[in-house]
Amino acid sequence: MKPITCIITDDEPFARKGLEGYVAKANFLDLKTQCEDAMELGTMLLQHPVDLLFLDIQMPHLNGVDFIKSLPKPPKVIFTTAFKEYATDGFDLDVLDYLLKPISFERFMKAAFKAKDYFDLTNNQSEATYLFVKSEGKLEKIMFEDVLYIKGMENYLEIYTTTRKVITHSTLKAFADKLPQRNFLQTHKSYIIARGKVSSIEGNTLNIDGHQVPISRQLREQVIHNLINQNKL
Repeated sequence: MKPITCIITDDEPFARKGLEGYVAKANFLDLKTQCEDAMELGTMLLQHPVDLLFLDIQMPHLNGVDFIKSLPKPPKVIFTTAFKEYATDGFDLDVLDYLLKPISFERFMKAAFKAKDYFDLTNNQSEATYLFVKSEGKLEKIMFEDVLYIKGMENYLEIYTTTRKVITHSTLKAFADKLPQRNFLQTHKSYIIARGKVSSIEGNTLNIDGHQVPISRQLREQVIHNLINQNKL
């Protein structure tokens, strides 16, 4: 398994230093950088997407919970905080773990191995080349390589492929979790596109095999960066 890339974000230098030492002892973790606050982290994620965040909650300008809520498709998160009252938020955001300061090495490693188990499972799933979806009373086989884009409509999806459109009952988020993440990108709250199928970009519109797919204003910088630099991810 390739190392799990990660970033530590905490406004306390002592806390960052302690976590850095812990990460260095876990040979399956690869620390890319450290950030002092969520604003710096947001900039770093545009330049260096990673698998995992060790993220403090109480920080200046923007707390960790609100930062994660602001991301359309955040990395997996392990919260590191001195405040118990955010545990419910962590559960709602589907974080991998919630570490209360002061964090012991034993407790850190328990969280790190939980992350390793998650990514081991995810990587195994990502080897699949297709999935089946229920549509009009039957199961339709969708090859990932044929997908152009997916459009979400409340609890239904329109899956556009190179040959057809398939409508299925699902949320966009649930479907996104089944896709190989390296090959797909969310461009709008209602759209996910296949990166390799984009033929051109015009303003806030992607041209994909004769279809036009919007880019939301909030996601435009991230989408353009990821498309142009997709071979560097």
